[in-house]
Amino acid sequence: MDQAALASLALPSVSRLSKNVVRILGQNPGKFTLGGTNTYLVGQCNPYTLIDTGEGLDSYIPFLEQALKDGSVPHHADKQDVSDIIITHKHHDHAGGLSTVLALLQRLWDIRGRDVATSPYVPPRIHKFALPSQDLRLQTILQSLQAGTYTPNAAGGLIHELSDGQVLPVTTNDASESSHLHVIHTPGHTEDSLCLYLPADNALFTADTVLGYGTSVFEDLREYMFSLKKMIAFNEGKDEKHQYKTVYPGHGPVVDDGPKVIAMYLRHRVEREDQLIAHLKQPPASLTLGYEGVWTVWTLVGTIYKEYPKELWEPAAHNVYLHLEKLKADGRVRHLGGVGKDSEWQWLE
Repeated sequence: MDQAALASLALPSVSRLSKNVVRILGQNPGKFTLGGTNTYLVGQCNPYTLIDTGEGLDSYIPFLEQALKDGSVPHHADKQDVSDIIITHKHHDHAGGLSTVLALLQRLWDIRGRDVATSPYVPPRIHKFALPSQDLRLQTILQSLQAGTYTPNAAGGLIHELSDGQVLPVTTNDASESSHLHVIHTPGHTEDSLCLYLPADNALFTADTVLGYGTSVFEDLREYMFSLKKMIAFNEGKDEKHQYKTVYPGHGPVVDDGPKVIAMYLRHRVEREDQLIAHLKQPPASLTLGYEGVWTVWTLVGTIYKEYPKELWEPAAHNVYLHLEKLKADGRVRHLGGVGKDSEWQWLE
């Protein structure tokens, strides 16, 4: 994405999206982060729930502090600013800011001059979906956190593990009013990716599973497509009062018609798979494209994307490979050998 395209996606560093949600940009615009990582304060007053922490840039902290000090909403001096931090997935641009955010929250408590004997600081709980496999970069981030800056789980561990269908309370101004975040496990972008449904806004926080602009990347296409179907099915059988309409993405602007965009995401992947299958059912056009009856990732890319600039072929090859891995898991193709773009595949049906 060029600088002009990035500029077109520029968003204010701090934006109130509703009475329940404030978006704070991570100050890290780029080719893959669009205008930057979106982090969100959820709640009508403190203590808030913070969704994601950016990647740890010092330039992010003043804007988070500004949002926490917003004088237009009530502030409870006897309560911490943030009670819970939810990390939507393992990527550094969403979890890398944990230590600097925790330091800010401690500082904001201390500078208000409370008597620590009568008003001890209660650090936030850190929530995340369980990660089935080790991720060294995330482990490094977590191991860097100082004891006392977070509230441990019941077993004394750092992470309060989330589960699919779990419900977390959100602070409201009126004691008679209740608000919650509903956890939806949506693997595919990463194995630990999740979305969060906020009924009060009829909104879905989608992190990197669905973006505000363009399409997302994924580690596992089979799981990713299943998650898109799961997100679509979430609204089925519910009246409009209990459906999500808005999407608050991990990057890019708010999506007003979230279900339509999610359906478009799924349709795009299905169309690409159908196109791939149509080619796999036929032998390569000539020996210059591959061996008879066998396609490589690269010959598929050269055929499907022949009208596209060649600089787009390399990233396209990665997606074609992931589609083939999905088709292999579905029992529809056989991997004959090779790796990456030189790997060889054969249609089985």
